[in-house]
Amino acid sequence: MDYYQDIKILEDPEFTAPILMNALFSKLHRALVEASDHDIGVSFPDATNKSLGKRLRLHAAKPRLEQLEHQPWRKGLSDFTQVSDILPVPETQEHWLVQRVHVQSNPERLRRRAMKRHGLSYEQAVARIPDSVVEHSDLPFVRIKSQSTGGRQFPLFIKQTMVSAPNIAEINFSKYGLSATTAVPKF
Repeated sequence: MDYYQDIKILEDPEFTAPILMNALFSKLHRALVEASDHDIGVSFPDATNKSLGKRLRLHAAKPRLEQLEHQPWRKGLSDFTQVSDILPVPETQEHWLVQRVHVQSNPERLRRRAMKRHGLSYEQAVARIPDSVVEHSDLPFVRIKSQSTGGRQFPLFIKQTMVSAPNIAEINFSKYGLSATTAVPKF
């Protein structure tokens, strides 16, 4: 993971930056499903507590980024993005984990799932899963469509955490480019 590529979202009067980031991240996810060997990570250098910002950074070995670049995965977004060259990572001692955080925010969905899995009645599911189990998160997120659940949209909450000793022995990113164990350079 000694190379990176930045994809910057450009200002547009018709589409907000979060809408464009959702589209970009969804396209990246589909490309990673097809092409990734769990060796391409992402980060959001401009992220704040409330927003992922306007820049998506890809992290990988140079040949993997070149391979991804030769795929037409950003088709339809060329007018809305500015893509950097594939560049070597500058010297840095800072790293961060960029990981998914699961937030249970829909008690009705949790109840339906419990009814299906455990054969509960609706009343039993309500007793087991009250409305108070709802979690709220202030973490930034992208809204993407799930290919595995028939195209339903869901928020994918993302947390970037500074780490002191990065794990470089084993590279293991999800098909979203996220990992709870493999850190990416922060610069």
